[in-house]
Amino acid sequence: MTKYEYDRIPYLVAYQNNSGVRDVYGGVAELVVLESYLLKPKTVESDTGAAPAATSDTGAAPAATSDTVLVFMHPIGGGAYLPMINALARAGHHVIYCNSRFRGTDSALLMEKVVEDLGECIKDAKNRLGYSKVVLAGWSGGGSLSAYYQQQAQNPTVTASPSGDGPDLTKLDLIPADGIMLLAAHISRHGTMTEWLDASILDESDPTKRDPELDLYNPDNPNQPPYSQEFLERYREAQIARNRRITKWVKEKLSELRANGRPDDEFAFVVHGTMADPRWLDPTVDPNERTPGTCYLGDPQVVNMSPVGLARFCTLRSWLSQWSFDDAHGDAVKCGPDIAVPALVIGNLADDACTPSHTRRIFEAIGHQDKEMHEISGANHYYAGPDQRDKLREAVGIVTDWLKRHDFAGTR
Repeated sequence: MTKYEYDRIPYLVAYQNNSGVRDVYGGVAELVVLESYLLKPKTVESDTGAAPAATSDTGAAPAATSDTVLVFMHPIGGGAYLPMINALARAGHHVIYCNSRFRGTDSALLMEKVVEDLGECIKDAKNRLGYSKVVLAGWSGGGSLSAYYQQQAQNPTVTASPSGDGPDLTKLDLIPADGIMLLAAHISRHGTMTEWLDASILDESDPTKRDPELDLYNPDNPNQPPYSQEFLERYREAQIARNRRITKWVKEKLSELRANGRPDDEFAFVVHGTMADPRWLDPTVDPNERTPGTCYLGDPQVVNMSPVGLARFCTLRSWLSQWSFDDAHGDAVKCGPDIAVPALVIGNLADDACTPSHTRRIFEAIGHQDKEMHEISGANHYYAGPDQRDKLREAVGIVTDWLKRHDFAGTR
């Protein structure tokens, strides 16, 4: 396989901020500024190891040109140096990793604002950088974002976030992508978090008050792995019920602020216990090749109450937009039927974050007939570790083949 060197070119996408509030700490209030990277292949190393022929007086090898760019965005960013991103550039693909305005923190995140950010990145890629084709590359939590974006770019219907705040996606002139890849992706932030929610917590203000028969980490709990189907159904129902209790409280709190003449005020709160999914303890639940007793963040019992858990720090509007089981819009399964471009779905069979049921639900939901799914045996979520190099190479090979067959690897 030909290997390319590449330049990592940092740049900013800046545009007018139409929000009435500051979304993140610091920065210029009048602008939204997105930290971005263009990975642009330049020189070629052949399979024989021979250097490419020089094409200029400086001895520099030719740049690898393309009319197509792969665009990655995750709601909270941070993936610009992931193994997959770098490997795609080494395979000769032009890649953009664009961070949303919520880089590193989701406490005030609105999925609709992230869709707006992704739209500005794509406009910049086409209008300034000159790419004629864009393929959305949704990694992990970027999968449902990409599906949501593509749905709204094709046929915009969402006029506000679930709390009634902006932006109005029907007025943003979002540019549809030409293709979409959903890689190691989960169905949605709200769906995933609900499946990870600790169903035993009975009082949000005091997480020590628990139902002992639903406490996965209580050694005295009579329900132990392998879990019965009856227990799993009861547990899943309790998880959804807890999500809905929080949502009910959030809506009441918002109504209270508005009734007191403070409609723009916010309220921050903590959600405890967000890594208590039975699948992490019982490998027969949504089975794959993951290691039992672990999750992608480590020991799930520790993560359950740690600062880095999903939805740990929230605000009212953000909860409704990204975590509410019934209200959030960014759902790959619900958006999937509207996708009208070729789609590639890749699942990793040792993934300890996004398990096979998510991969298959996403694939089955996609409405376009030109779709395909691949599962990579032994691959973990990030292709992290020395034993993952062949798995990463396999994934990049699948992507490259799909891009070539769909004319997304042309030169310019």
